[in-house]
Amino acid sequence: MSIDVNNESGTEVDEEAILDVARFALARMRIHPLSELSVIVVDEAAMEQLHMQWMDLPGPTDVMSFPMDELRPPGKDDEEPPPGLLGDIVLCPEVARKQGLDAPTGHSMDEELQLLTVHGVLHLLGYDHEEPDEKAEMFGLQAAIIDDWRAEHGVTGPSPAPTTR
Repeated sequence: MSIDVNNESGTEVDEEAILDVARFALARMRIHPLSELSVIVVDEAAMEQLHMQWMDLPGPTDVMSFPMDELRPPGKDDEEPPPGLLGDIVLCPEVARKQGLDAPTGHSMDEELQLLTVHGVLHLLGYDHEEPDEKAEMFGLQAAIIDDWRAEHGVTGPSPAPTTR
């Protein structure tokens, strides 16, 4: 899996954890190991600009996903999908910090960025949360991936609760 993390935010983030959780999520979703993903970490001003440009919504947001090849996870009996360009995930650590502090379980900016990375991966793979049934499926899958990743890394304590919109 080729994953690039480019931090343009000026805020120190745990890039290794972002890389690792993205790789874990893609493997869990059975995405071809030669697929490519880009993760870009930006400041609030850059995120606000992207949010307005692409969603026509004011203010910065936590995560945005820009799919390229529209890859989808294979079904249980499907063959391995071909490699491709997944696209870009854009993260905003300032928004992540605020959301982590405001979350019911209260967690760090880096824990929130890990959650948002998985959220972004799922969006790239076609998952959405506009409808209640879609939200239940996506957030359930997101929680399972984060919980399994945390368990594999010996992280104890409550998992970050979903804080994305």
